[in-house]
Amino acid sequence: MLVLNVTYHVKPGKRQKFYDAIREKGIDEASRKDKGNILYDYSYDPENEDNLLLEEIWEDAETQKLHCDTPHFAVLTGLKEEFVENTEIRRFE
Repeated sequence: MLVLNVTYHVKPGKRQKFYDAIREKGIDEASRKDKGNILYDYSYDPENEDNLLLEEIWEDAETQKLHCDTPHFAVLTGLKEEFVENTEIRRFE
């Protein structure tokens, strides 16, 4: 099993717009349907209004890697360029 705790450090004041764009484009729903996905859940960081948190759980590293090759992941990458200053990923296997 692979667990990823992702923190998106969003440009000031853009967190809600980033999250809304993710939802509007169906990135979260599509990711939950990817083979090997167990959990794909966004939440707000209560300590920092410019952070968006994502918890991902995958059957294994291979299925997560396949997720990175999907069209919806490419859309997320484009949104990150627009809204995110940097991304911090904590990985647990």
